[in-house]
Amino acid sequence: MILEEVKFTKNDKADFYKELRKRVNTYFKDNDISKYANAAMVIKTIFMVSLYLVPFILMLTIVESSWLVILMWVLMGLGMAGTGLSVMHDANHHAYSKKKWINILVGKVIWIVGGSDVNWRIQHNVLHHTYTNVVGMDEDIDIGNLMRFSPGQKLLKAHKYQHLYAWFLYGMMTMMWSTTKDFTQYKRYKEMDLLKTQKISSRTFLATLIVTKVAYTVLTIGLPLLLSPASWWVVILGYILMHFIAGLILSMVFQPAHVVPTSEYSEVLEDGSIELDWAANQLMNTANFAQNSKLFSWYVGGLNFQIEHHLFPNICHIHYKKISDIVRDTAFEYNLPYYSYNSFYTALKGHAQMLYSLGHNEDAPAIH
Repeated sequence: MILEEVKFTKNDKADFYKELRKRVNTYFKDNDISKYANAAMVIKTIFMVSLYLVPFILMLTIVESSWLVILMWVLMGLGMAGTGLSVMHDANHHAYSKKKWINILVGKVIWIVGGSDVNWRIQHNVLHHTYTNVVGMDEDIDIGNLMRFSPGQKLLKAHKYQHLYAWFLYGMMTMMWSTTKDFTQYKRYKEMDLLKTQKISSRTFLATLIVTKVAYTVLTIGLPLLLSPASWWVVILGYILMHFIAGLILSMVFQPAHVVPTSEYSEVLEDGSIELDWAANQLMNTANFAQNSKLFSWYVGGLNFQIEHHLFPNICHIHYKKISDIVRDTAFEYNLPYYSYNSFYTALKGHAQMLYSLGHNEDAPAIH
C-alpha cells in the first residue's frame, strides 16, 4: 500500500482535535511555558546517558570482580532503556528543542545503544504514529509470524502460546536492533521509497549503518573483552543480559499502550480510506497507565501518557501530566474514549490477556 493513497476520513469527530489543539496551546501560552525541554529535562538526559556510560567506563578501568562486572551490565541495561525512553525518543520526535540541530544531535544518541535514528523515525514517526493499529500499515503490530498482535494477521498454531513466550522475545528486541533488524528495515524502506521522508540517500544511509554498527560492536563488546579482567564468558553473558533488560523494559512500556483489550483495530478499505478520523483512531487504539506514579513516569519518559504522546508527539514528555486533564475532558465532551489503567501491573495484565485472545481466537477483537 502506497502511503500517499491511504487517507483517514474526516467525520463528525474531526472537530475534536482542532478544539483540543486550541486548548493545549492556550495552556502553554497562558502559563508562559515552552513546549520543549527544560532544565529538569537536561538533568534527566545527563543522568540517563551517564547510567549507560559510567558503568561501562568503570568496567574497563576499576571494576575487577565478575559479579560487579555483571552488575555494570545490568546498570547499562537500565541506562539503555532509560536513554531510549526519556532522551532519544523526544529528540527524534523533534520535541526536545525548538532548534533542529539539537534534536538531530540528541537523537543520534541511539547510535551508542546500537540503533538507527533514521529507521526509528520511519517505523515510529511515519508508520506507527500516523497509522496506529491500522492493519497493514503500522509495523509495530506486524513483526512477522512469531507474534500475532492484530486480528489482521493469520493465526498460527504457535500463537497459542505467545502469551508465554512473548516476554523472552521482548528481551531480544534491542539485540535484533543492534544486529540484523536495521539492515532488513533499510532494504524494506528503500523498496517502499520511505527513505525520502528522512531526506537521505540509500547509499549514504547504508554506509552510515555499516560504520555505526561496526563501531558499536567493537566498542561495546571488543573493549570489555580486551580490557576487562573478567572472563570472556562473563563479558558475553553481561552483554546479552544488558540487551535483554533493555528490550524487556522497552517492550513492556510500549506494548500495553496499544495491544490491549480496549484496542479497536482499523483497516484500510479498498478505496484507500480509513473509516475513522486520525485523532479518533489514536484514542480508540491507545491506552495510558500508572498516571499517578511520578517515579515510574519519570523513568519511562512520560510514555505512560501514551494518549497525550500520540496526539502531541512534538511536545516534550515532561508536560504530558499537566495536559492530560485537558485531553481527557475534551475527549469526553466529544464522546470519545480515554482509556487508562490504574497501574503498570494492570496494563501488563491487559496486554497478556490480549496476547492470549489473539493467540486463540481468529476474529478477536473485531476489526472495524
